[in-house]
Amino acid sequence: MHLPDLSIKGFRGIERLSIPRLGHVTLLAGRNGVGKTTVLDAVRVYAARGRPAVLMGLLNNREEFDAAFDEDGNEILLPDVTALFHGRELAENASISIGPLRATDRLDIDISVTDALPGSQKKMFSDLSPNGKMKVLQIMFQNKEWSLPLDIFPDEIRLSRGRGIRRWQRLFEEDQWPPAIECESLGPGLLSNSDMARFWDRIALTDSENLPVQALRLILDDAVERVAVIGEDRLRHRRVIVRLRDNTEPVPLKSLGDGAVRLFGVALALANSRNGFLVIDEAENGIHYSVQHDFWRMVLRSAHRDNVQVLATTHSWDCVKGFARAAADEESEGILVRLDHDGGGMRAIEYSETELRVAAEQGIEVR
Repeated sequence: MHLPDLSIKGFRGIERLSIPRLGHVTLLAGRNGVGKTTVLDAVRVYAARGRPAVLMGLLNNREEFDAAFDEDGNEILLPDVTALFHGRELAENASISIGPLRATDRLDIDISVTDALPGSQKKMFSDLSPNGKMKVLQIMFQNKEWSLPLDIFPDEIRLSRGRGIRRWQRLFEEDQWPPAIECESLGPGLLSNSDMARFWDRIALTDSENLPVQALRLILDDAVERVAVIGEDRLRHRRVIVRLRDNTEPVPLKSLGDGAVRLFGVALALANSRNGFLVIDEAENGIHYSVQHDFWRMVLRSAHRDNVQVLATTHSWDCVKGFARAAADEESEGILVRLDHDGGGMRAIEYSETELRVAAEQGIEVR
């Protein structure tokens, strides 16, 4: 597994958190606001090796912006980088650390200034800040470093910056970064048609195409025969249609209800996450309690077969019970971790498959 355990320091609302063991599938439980979604965000950042596009994507999704002004004096909104750091502080000693408990494989993101950079990196920033110090984001992984200016991001580049911008653009070239780990993310809501079409295109006419069909059969039994995506991007909206037994015409997937769309979306994401991560926020959303056991068996089996490391969050006792039963049934390692506030920090409490089974049978609260 890419992350047999997890350490997070200084990231968003998490000052310090250690999870001693992660499974092939790890379900995170805990009260609202404890930091479950932040753990998923941290895994995404780690998988991307701190790539700016992922950092900016997290800030945009949370609508965390800061007002700034362009060269013409017009007000613009930029991603608020302070929101990445615990306490929203950009002091020169601000630091983020994400990765396994073994420190050598962690991703570190620090705040520094151009004066403290090596000569080659300092020269790269000289055209952007010729008259003084400039704060930069330093990203470090496996003894390699990348530095990014804090006050400019790819979408806000102005051509008038000339040579400095051309130098700065080189910092974002893909071949300058270590290889990322595939990481797909599902939010609490349903996948859009465009996302489902994108996922489907990657697995069409492969063995992985069967998994989304099997997911639909969890609620529709053998009535589901085939699935397809129709439409072309430039001509009309692409959408998923389902061929049902005894129906003369296929029906839109969305006409089958939110549960069908959610199950189909999770299965699509699983099929697209081979040898990587899949993070699912509020995994129980849209899925009836009676399906939870079979749903988690599907997730555990797929994770084991395709080497996918899944981290998911839940508020639901039915979800926990279904996960506990499935984890006891399957070979793939399934672990429940409850996150709690611990004074000013956080602690993680792990429940093994055996403890989960006892908790489910006895109705012991573990959320």
